Amino acid sequence: MQTLLNTLYVSTPMSYLHLDNDTVRVEIERETRLRVPLHHLGGVVLFGNVLVSPALIHRLADEGKSLVLLSEHGRFKARMEGPTSGNILLRQAQHARAADPSFALAIARAFVAGKIKNTRQVLLRGGREAKNGDDSAQLTRRADDLAASLRALPAAGDLDSVRGVEGEAARQYFAGLNLVLRPESRATFTMDGRSRRPPRDRMNALLSFLYAMLMNDCRSAVEAVGLDPQLGFLHAVRPGRAALALDLMEEFRAVADRLALTLVNRAQVQGGDFVEHDGGAVTLGETGRKTVIVAWQEKKQEELSHPLLQKTVAIGLLPLLQARFLARTLRGEMESYLPFTTR
Repeated sequence: MQTLLNTLYVSTPMSYLHLDNDTVRVEIERETRLRVPLHHLGGVVLFGNVLVSPALIHRLADEGKSLVLLSEHGRFKARMEGPTSGNILLRQAQHARAADPSFALAIARAFVAGKIKNTRQVLLRGGREAKNGDDSAQLTRRADDLAASLRALPAAGDLDSVRGVEGEAARQYFAGLNLVLRPESRATFTMDGRSRRPPRDRMNALLSFLYAMLMNDCRSAVEAVGLDPQLGFLHAVRPGRAALALDLMEEFRAVADRLALTLVNRAQVQGGDFVEHDGGAVTLGETGRKTVIVAWQEKKQEELSHPLLQKTVAIGLLPLLQARFLARTLRGEMESYLPFTTR
């Protein structure tokens, strides 16, 4: 089993990362704030205006560790790493399978089924824990709507139909997500549907930031097993778009959603941690970003039972495991792809 290596996230503006023998040293205003042995790191992610030395960039490339640049608020900018080590035979199989409409449809259905099942569990759990009977009843009805979407999925005969089922399920889910918030948090964090570019409220801003980190983990996973991150099955192929990473990400969005709800309900993230911009955009401020980054790292260390492996694994390793199962399916070693689902 592969060890879950740390990702170094740096969000403080004008931080400077450089190589000190076999250690990454992080300085702020010429003062050393952090030292991390390079062999403990799987990659480095920089938010906004953070500086990095050429020597460190070269060393990361030599050791196959990624350097990812995100905007201050988590939007993907660039990814740098060494020569592609992907398995050409696996990628040939991936391209051949993607050209098979029936196979591509089955894989797309699997990704959507995993997403719907996991988001449904978020609503069911919220319904069980709700102290208000009306909230509980509404969450149960929303969960029943998602169950209906699951039943409709096998009849979706093409990708557009699958995407339609997914879109309707997402609308039902996000409409119910507000009811999982504690009543005292709703005035500050209620969301009016999902808004992304830009986020229009605090909850959407929090979700977008978490999804950016999840996306980076999923892209790392598909590249680690040798797959082409640009060639997906559910998401349309577009230049510069990591469609397969987006596909894989779908079944894990509920992990990020649950963390967002926990941070809000426990008041670890509060209304004052966000910045409201002219034009209606809302983003996480620096203090809020640091809180969420730490919580995400801790979440990835938590362990849960994997239904297929029948053993406990760290949450941070789940994308890598699922990418491996996908690779085995593409090679014909597994009959069908089974998404990860929670209870």
